[in-house]
Amino acid sequence: MTDTPLDFGDPADLDQLRGRFRAWLADHPLPQRQPDEPVPVFLRRWHRLLHSGGWVGLDVPRQYGGQGLTALHQVAISDELGACRAPGIPRIGYLAHALLEFGSEEQRGRLLPRMLAGEDVWCQGFSEPGAGSDLAGMTTFAERHEGHYTVRGQKLWTSYAQYSGLCLLLARTDRSLPPHKSISAFILPLDRPGVTVRPLRAANGDDEFCELFLDDVRIEDAERIGAEGDGWPLAMTTVSYERNALDTGHISTYGLLVERLRRSAHDRRGELPDGLLSEIGRCVVDYEVLVAHARRRTAERRGGQVAGPESSVDKLLMTRTEQRLYETALKVFPEEVFGEGGGLFGDYLYSRAASVYGGTSQIQRNIIAKRILRLPSGG
Repeated sequence: MTDTPLDFGDPADLDQLRGRFRAWLADHPLPQRQPDEPVPVFLRRWHRLLHSGGWVGLDVPRQYGGQGLTALHQVAISDELGACRAPGIPRIGYLAHALLEFGSEEQRGRLLPRMLAGEDVWCQGFSEPGAGSDLAGMTTFAERHEGHYTVRGQKLWTSYAQYSGLCLLLARTDRSLPPHKSISAFILPLDRPGVTVRPLRAANGDDEFCELFLDDVRIEDAERIGAEGDGWPLAMTTVSYERNALDTGHISTYGLLVERLRRSAHDRRGELPDGLLSEIGRCVVDYEVLVAHARRRTAERRGGQVAGPESSVDKLLMTRTEQRLYETALKVFPEEVFGEGGGLFGDYLYSRAASVYGGTSQIQRNIIAKRILRLPSGG
């Protein structure tokens, strides 16, 4: 867990909240995944258990099924879950906040309570073949008709779509406008005629990622989120939550490993080579920089600042921290590659995907160059 991650104006009851949650966890041990139980089924069971205790959607207003608290309360619970290496935090906060900010009152009242309770499972249809996570290259198109749209296109890297009932879909609605003004967002039921979901089997045997084919799919006007052209800012809001390591609980998970490395550097001085000690030092620096950025971003959100391209900096920092951390850990604890406690090796393998999922590192650098540094495009 982070040492003092929330010392920028915490609500006075934050420590009490952490204490109540730890007491609840003591009475509700972390569930174990059953043999052959698909990961998303297991995570949904965990999600519902957390919801039964009132620990999901803490920063969502009560009228929409949340607890009506603040972003700091939700971050505190994410921090606690990461610190006890809980089996994945329900990744719905980014979708919930997109609906809160851009959805109609009817959509918020109908969709949010079911989302928070785990009754509806959502996936995210953003990335595409040929464009990857670069929204500016999106080609899926929603053609406007009287009262509805017809959508054609393909999505890629859609996580666990085969276990989802609804998709937050982005599609271009006007080819004559620049990307940040021509993308709209829709609620797509995945049992709609014309939708085909095809899981992809990865090299490690997992089928987390899916292709999503959209062949003349009808989407009603009432299923559009916000106005036409709101898709870009909605996506920025979504990814800003995905990329904040405090929201996702990654900070505390990294912190546990940083502390383990720090202890080894102290206890095994004279045994570990100087080069490896230097690598441990760089891990500590990466982690502290990431913590500082995540705190800053959370404070900005509390102050009402709208999410912007700065989240790309957070994503790059999180990727660098995670990949260097697990790479260094395997050098310090080589016995965990094949021996007892090989979970560290699995974490290392998954960390390699961090430079792809949630927007590739190349895309993040392009966003920083164009939208923050205002550098000219190459000729």
